[in-house]
Amino acid sequence: MAQPDLTQFQNAEALALAVASAWLDGIARANQAVGAFCVALSGGRIAGLLFPEFCRQAQAQSASLSQVHFFWADERCVPPGEVESNYRVARQLLFDPLGIAEDCIHRIRGELEPEAAAREAEAEIRRIVPLASDGQPVLDLILLSMGEDGHVASLFPGEPEAVVSNRVAYRAVTAPKPPPRRVTLGYGVIAAAREVWVLISGGGKEAALRESLCQEGRTPLVTVLRSRSRTWIFSDVRLKP
Repeated sequence: MAQPDLTQFQNAEALALAVASAWLDGIARANQAVGAFCVALSGGRIAGLLFPEFCRQAQAQSASLSQVHFFWADERCVPPGEVESNYRVARQLLFDPLGIAEDCIHRIRGELEPEAAAREAEAEIRRIVPLASDGQPVLDLILLSMGEDGHVASLFPGEPEAVVSNRVAYRAVTAPKPPPRRVTLGYGVIAAAREVWVLISGGGKEAALRESLCQEGRTPLVTVLRSRSRTWIFSDVRLKP
């Protein structure tokens, strides 16, 4: 397993500031090269800090975001106006403040049945995002957060190998925590992304992070790290000696 690039911060605010800055730098490089920049967003507590900080910096720089396409790492199967919707958080804290064009927002339709929402999301990502030689969509950046059990996106511990190795871009899952019905990116798309950043913030995550940095670890984050040559971890979790 390739060791990830781990950067530690004193607090969540410093983490959000650094990630927002690096994200804008990546978009600026894409604007100078091919133009389009495809990113998958996650929810979690850190999104409540990251999205406003990204808006603040983008507005201060008058950053061009017209070529950025937004997808999701996962979504809860609830209507888009519900508090538990990852889309709702991004809409309120990111898209509306920045005036992002609707045709650049590719949400997972959580109001549908999970299998139908996954099929629709699969078709949409394949319509927009370039494909690798093996058929996997290649996102420029995937932003992940990690839970106390080491889950990323809605990829939870204990899934059978046949499910883990499924090559679909999006699949329906039944989560062990509410709300249970969800849609998530699969491991294959995460492995294929140009960059994957894992944002780990908040209490109760030290054990999962420590396990995820071990060769013998069994968390979903370990599965991600094993599938990639390089992954970036941004964390304010204190790892005690």
